[in-house]
Amino acid sequence: MPRIIKPLTEIKIRNAKSKQKAYKLFDGDGLYLLITPPGGKLWRFKYRFNAKEKMLTLGSYPEISLLDARQKRDEARRQLAKDIDPCAVRKAQKQANIQETETFEVIAREWHGRFISTWTKGHAETIMSRLERDLFPWIGKRPIAEIKAPELLTVLRRVESRGALESAHRIRTISGQVFRYAVATGRAERDPAADLKGALPQPKEKHRAAITEPKEAGALLRAIDGYEGSFIVKCALQLAPLVFVRPGELRHAEWEEISLENAEWNIPGSKMKMKEPHLVPLSNQAIEILSELNKLTGSGRYVFPGRTPQRPMSNNAILAALRNMGYNKDEMSGHGFRAMARTMLDEVLNIRPDYIEHQLAHAVRDPNGRAYNRTAHLNERRKMMQTWADYLDDLKQGAKVLPFKTKAR
Repeated sequence: MPRIIKPLTEIKIRNAKSKQKAYKLFDGDGLYLLITPPGGKLWRFKYRFNAKEKMLTLGSYPEISLLDARQKRDEARRQLAKDIDPCAVRKAQKQANIQETETFEVIAREWHGRFISTWTKGHAETIMSRLERDLFPWIGKRPIAEIKAPELLTVLRRVESRGALESAHRIRTISGQVFRYAVATGRAERDPAADLKGALPQPKEKHRAAITEPKEAGALLRAIDGYEGSFIVKCALQLAPLVFVRPGELRHAEWEEISLENAEWNIPGSKMKMKEPHLVPLSNQAIEILSELNKLTGSGRYVFPGRTPQRPMSNNAILAALRNMGYNKDEMSGHGFRAMARTMLDEVLNIRPDYIEHQLAHAVRDPNGRAYNRTAHLNERRKMMQTWADYLDDLKQGAKVLPFKTKAR
């Protein structure tokens, strides 16, 4: 006995929720609504032509209402009755009149505008720069639904050919996000960038220069204490190993985020790479540095102001100071203080790795897969930060240089 399909209603469509896998809501006569995991609701018409099963896209809900979708289905059924393939008609119409609202560039700019509020200003500018330089000139005017994997690969090969292999991988990722957005909004069938996984050689991993040997770290810390440049830059250099945040997070530190009384620095999520607020417990040594600096810059916004109080210290200030102290690009970088802390906390002081990763503001999950909040293991992390600061003091004095521990495998 054939299954009876109840026609869809607007209420049923509006109440349909996304699931982990895509599923279909059938209306009848080949018309159905595809509910995608991201929440897209896409109209489809399934039919047979010349003994082959085929499918015609009719747009997305609510842009295409239930009534509109039925009218499109009925028109397609009339074409079938005349032995005309609706997909062939659609293709001919596209070739004769390309819809400018469905080109890769238009949809990419729409996607960029939709998500720009979730990115930092610099990240948003980088994405648009890559789109305008490496994608729009080649496929920007192409209907996004017609772009296939080989055409996209040709674009990526152009980037690879100029020696920018890492950029080529990043551009594949960006294009994939645009294509998936087009799929979710009913303007493309699939993401061709996904088919190119493994089509480009992997770039060689680049490690940021860092000092991770205790004796060398002690020498660096003594050199920092003897730095004869700007007092503000010297304080930033002294604080960097004690808090081991990212260089951008350090130079954008504001006094309103720091509580000397509570010995903590609360960084808002808008400044963090992972967009989650981060808490940095401050050791006694860090408090001493900040208290001294507060006398100079405490009346302004930034802890480490630049040439004008309204702007933070230059992103090259710490790097330039390291170079002036005699450390070249292969020896130490501003990011290197993070690697120094991660390596020696783990391999010398034998601190639990999850405490270290959490303090590095990496994505740490609990056993149920949930992200820890910013105060997780706070007491343990406070102890860790003070132990670390005391250890750095010992290194500066040339004492208590512990050997690396050999871990059981």
